[in-house]
Amino acid sequence: MQSVIERFLRYIKIDTESDRKSDTFPSTLKQLNLAKLLEKELKELGLEDATVDKYGYVTATLPGNTDKDNVPVVGFLAHMDTSPDLSGENINPQFIENYDGVTIVLNAEKDIRMSPEEFTDLNKYVGKTLITTDGTTLLGADDKAGVAEIMAAVEYLLEHPEIKHGTIKIGFTPDEEVGSGVDHFDVERFGADFAYTVDGGEVGEVQYENFNAAGAELTIHGRNVHPGKAKLKMRNALLIGMELNELLPVFERPEFTEKYEGFYHLFQFGGTVEEATMTYIIRDHDREKFEEKKRLIQKAADFINEKYGDNIIDLELEDQYYNMREQVEPHPEIMKIAVQAIKTVGLPPKIDPVRGGTDGSRLSYMGLPTPNIFTGGHYAHGKYEFIPPFAMEKAVETLVAIAELVAKK
Repeated sequence: MQSVIERFLRYIKIDTESDRKSDTFPSTLKQLNLAKLLEKELKELGLEDATVDKYGYVTATLPGNTDKDNVPVVGFLAHMDTSPDLSGENINPQFIENYDGVTIVLNAEKDIRMSPEEFTDLNKYVGKTLITTDGTTLLGADDKAGVAEIMAAVEYLLEHPEIKHGTIKIGFTPDEEVGSGVDHFDVERFGADFAYTVDGGEVGEVQYENFNAAGAELTIHGRNVHPGKAKLKMRNALLIGMELNELLPVFERPEFTEKYEGFYHLFQFGGTVEEATMTYIIRDHDREKFEEKKRLIQKAADFINEKYGDNIIDLELEDQYYNMREQVEPHPEIMKIAVQAIKTVGLPPKIDPVRGGTDGSRLSYMGLPTPNIFTGGHYAHGKYEFIPPFAMEKAVETLVAIAELVAKK
């Protein structure tokens, strides 16, 4: 049996960064390199229906081996792409053996360090092995750890036929990081009664709540005039954008929020005096507060337009996904199975809200209730991403336990 760590290290060597600005699906063709490898590996494991469809979705079926009737069909899903927030090319993972609780030097040449005072999750893993980046790329645990864990669980179940399970559906998706991961996913064809995304964080997490999400694109139309002749004529689009940003609540930014607190996140801002663009994501678990956040950014744009005239700001506001709780809560047995599985492998379950979204949030609204379980990774989307190998192994055990528990229901 290949270890989950071997699989993970192989998968992160394949660059699968997605692209927010692309108008294709998948957004980058290089994601298909991993998709085709996974199809090949699934077939080598004996899953004869493994396929990559025209959209880049990898699906396969692990047949059940139980004599029980009416066993629900469970799905396990993970996404293949990595975030465009930092390069996923030429990832060089580092192993920190028996972590001693001090600052980790990720890259001595560039003096990139990760201290437990600032990155406090490190304190949970003193004495454990960690896999980190080399300080120049992300690691790709989001979500190639989930991919590797599902693959390892499938292999383990095949090698241990004494573990009885029903039919299991496997799905690997592109473009989750750019919000379009299930745009073309055929839930009916997938054929699961319910599913789990393996796309969470800390070991032991299981989640059935996520943000309501919207995106805001603002285009600011300025007026450029030679600065020596600019009095009462120039309209600096960059400064007007800064002015709009100051109309939004300072303490409703990601760096000041946690748990169920929502935020406005300005993650792109650029341009010239003549024209500038700003891109926000808007998030809140509470639907009423989410709607109020959207109303407030609209009011800010309206205020600027009234102040300067000429509709100086164009605002495009679009909902992206909603809190899956509304769709999962009517099916409490799905969460009970996940919680029991985590307990079965010797972990205390952590039922926390997702401060983000998963493919599962949209799948739940497409008729496939899909909570999220842990991969073991921390600090995704950046150079400080790390994952403890033991957490990945526990994720594999948890998937196996879920398969077994579903068959016993």
